Amino acid sequence: MNRLQAIRPFGQRIWLDNLSRELLFSGELARLIKQDGIAGVTSNPTIFHKAISTDPRYRDDLAALRARGMGAEKTYEELVIPDVRTACDMMLPVYQQSERDDGYVSLEVSPLLANDAEGTLQSARDLWQSVGRPNLMIKIPATQAGIQAFGVLTREGINVNITLLFSLKQVEAVWDAYIGALSARLADGNTLGHVKAVASFFLSRVDSLLDPQLPEALRGQGAISLSKAAYARYMARFHGDEFAELARAGAHPQYLLWASTGTKNPAYSDVLYVESLIGAETINTVPDATLAKFRDHGESAATLRQDLDGAQDILARIAAAGVDLDATGEKLQQDGLKLFVDSFNALMELTA
Repeated sequence: MNRLQAIRPFGQRIWLDNLSRELLFSGELARLIKQDGIAGVTSNPTIFHKAISTDPRYRDDLAALRARGMGAEKTYEELVIPDVRTACDMMLPVYQQSERDDGYVSLEVSPLLANDAEGTLQSARDLWQSVGRPNLMIKIPATQAGIQAFGVLTREGINVNITLLFSLKQVEAVWDAYIGALSARLADGNTLGHVKAVASFFLSRVDSLLDPQLPEALRGQGAISLSKAAYARYMARFHGDEFAELARAGAHPQYLLWASTGTKNPAYSDVLYVESLIGAETINTVPDATLAKFRDHGESAATLRQDLDGAQDILARIAAAGVDLDATGEKLQQDGLKLFVDSFNALMELTA
C-alpha cells in the first residue's frame, strides 16, 4: 500500500484538484485511480484555462468552435463538458462500489453569477442536463445567493460542491440549507439516497491572511484549528438527533472537503494540510504537486480528532489577539471570488 492508499483506512478520501485531456487520455487519471485510490476530481476556471492554453488536444476543437461563432462561454462549455463526461465515466466504478459516496467530478458554474441565485440555478440545471452523469457535482460559491440556489438544487436532487468556505459561520449556513432542503425533499415524497453534497473549506489562504496578524506562537495554526472546530460541529449535527430521521431515510451527510491544501508558506511542511486533517467522513482535494509530495513522504494517522479542545483554545487565543474570524471569513470569500472571476474572465478571453 502506498502512502496515499494508507489514508483510506482512516475514512478519508483523496480527490484530485485537476482535470485536462492530458490527464484523461494519457492514462494518468486511470493510474491515479488504480494505484493511489483517487476517489474524485475537482475543477475550476483556473484549471481549465491552463489545460486549454497548454494542451494541444484542445487546439482543433477550439478553432472549430470559434469558427461557428458560438460565443466565449458556450465555446468553453462545449470544450470541457466532454472531458467532464469522460472523467465521470472513469469514476463511475468508484461511485458504484462506494454506494454513491465517492467517484464525483465537479464542474463550476460561472462565478459571474455568484450573487445571482436565479442565474446560478439556471446555469446549474443546464450543466447538469448537458453532462448527464449521476456522479457529476455542480460547483457553486457559498455566497448568500449561492447558498439559496444550493438549497433549491438539493431539493431537486442535483449534487452540489459548495465552495469558498472560510469560517464556521459560513459552514453552518451551508449545513442549514442542506438539512432544510433534504427535509423538504423527504416531505415531497422523494428519495434521498442519490443526493450528495460536499462543503469545500479552504485552508492555506486562511493562514496566509491570519499569520501577519498573529504572534509567532499562533502562526500556521489558524486554518487547522478552524477545520477541527468545523469537524466537531459536523459530528454534532450529522451524527445527532438533527439528522437522524434523514439518515434513516437514506440521506448522506454533507462531508467537509478540505480545499486549498497546497502549502503556500515555505516555512511549513509541504504536506501540512493533508497530514494534519485525516479523519473519517472527510475529503481532501489536492493539486498534483501536493499529491506527489504526499506520495513521496506523507505520513498517515488519525489526526483530525486529535486535541479538539486544543483547537478551540487556539481559536480563542486568535480572537483574543483581535482577529474577528467571521469577518476574516467574509473577506477571504470575497477575495477568493475575485480570483475566480479573474480566472473566468481570462478563460473567456482564451475561448472568444
